[in-house]
Amino acid sequence: MLKVDLDDEFINTLATQIADRAFEKFRDKIESSKWPPVLSRTKLMEFLGIKETKASELMNRADFPVIREFGHPKVPTHLLLKWIDSHTDWVEENSTYFNRIHSA
Repeated sequence: MLKVDLDDEFINTLATQIADRAFEKFRDKIESSKWPPVLSRTKLMEFLGIKETKASELMNRADFPVIREFGHPKVPTHLLLKWIDSHTDWVEENSTYFNRIHSA
């Protein structure tokens, strides 16, 4: 039989990593459920705490998750959250999104 001995530091580190990942997934679910599945330009501005110029800049980026087939541009909320995770430097410099999360 295989027996593995793990030290307390390793177990605590692993437990912390698992808890952090679970919290991130839970937070994303909670955050996305507060908002409609698809955001209008106005709701996007409210969500990110940005004004019209910055919203236009974002919505015209090639890597930004915008859908234009509905007549007016819309942003899927779940894709926006993924985009934010992968572009945190841009979001920190150009919006109040993280200020609101950390102060809540």
